[in-house]
Amino acid sequence: MNELAFPVPLWVWAAVTVGICVMLAVDLFAHRDNHVIGFREAAIWSSIWIAIGLGFGLILLAWQGGEVSSTYYAGYLIEKALSIDNVFVFALVFSFFAVPDAYQHKVLFWGVLGALVARLVFIFVGAELLQVFFWTAYLFGAFLIWTGWKMAVSKDEEVHPDRNPIVRLVKKLIPTDPKFHGDKFFIRRNGKRIATLLFVVLVAVEATDLIFAVDSVAAVLAITTNTFLVWTANAFAVLGLRSLYFCLAGLLRRFAYLHYGLAVLLAFAGVKLILSETPVGKLPIPLTLGVIALTITVSIAWSLIATRGQNADTDEQPAATEAGAVTGDETTPATATSYHRPHKQKEDGPS
Repeated sequence: MNELAFPVPLWVWAAVTVGICVMLAVDLFAHRDNHVIGFREAAIWSSIWIAIGLGFGLILLAWQGGEVSSTYYAGYLIEKALSIDNVFVFALVFSFFAVPDAYQHKVLFWGVLGALVARLVFIFVGAELLQVFFWTAYLFGAFLIWTGWKMAVSKDEEVHPDRNPIVRLVKKLIPTDPKFHGDKFFIRRNGKRIATLLFVVLVAVEATDLIFAVDSVAAVLAITTNTFLVWTANAFAVLGLRSLYFCLAGLLRRFAYLHYGLAVLLAFAGVKLILSETPVGKLPIPLTLGVIALTITVSIAWSLIATRGQNADTDEQPAATEAGAVTGDETTPATATSYHRPHKQKEDGPS
């Protein structure tokens, strides 16, 4: 496979990883008091994370030149676009379990941490497979094209996160209280450690993101198999996922046609990956950047124009938790989700 290779010293890997850990710590410290995150605060934090992600591309530009920087930006853009898909499902999970607004950010923090670990594993495994077995490019490419097709043709479906096999397994293996107990994942009762409903929500979020990790990592590997670029593009895009959720929670219904754009991006990544192992070779990065930027712009503009006049909940309350009643620290899950996501779902749970 035609690859963009450049030496990355171990200290650079270490510095970037430490930097990401520091940013996670800052994010956790800034929201340690369980206050409800409003639109304005989420927009500010989203801007900060986006600025950091774009700024890293400028560092690459000064360090390794335009091709490396452009490749990073292509991966970052496609990851940022696909992360909006995560936001749809997070809204569904929180709505289904009626998670109080003040506790959502804690679930998302640990969800982002788990997402980073999962992506790091998938990146090294996927890159190694593509380097050693050229035919895996056809498999990954076909998988991305199939995923894009499924995303484009799927209809609105009601989602039941409690049917997710991983969530059901956790409930069987770990004693679980069907209520929230503040922001605690576990409580002690009669000397025994018991999981709370908030832990079940975390498991549902992590199980969902495992599936998204496969899609997103494969899409970036279609752009480059350079593990450093794939990792940084994923990491900086995922770091802002929590703020992006609170920023877009009230606007999700206006992104009615965004899933078509995401479907096109996945299919394009699949075709690009397959072509890389044919005489056509690797498509130019400027072309890739142009397709990604144009597709995202058109699908968002199409959605906003088609849904103009609809009320968007951009007040100080995210719009994803109106499916259940909250009394004190105890909340029971809603019996059915009140939000429909206009694209891909699997019958066994969120995907």
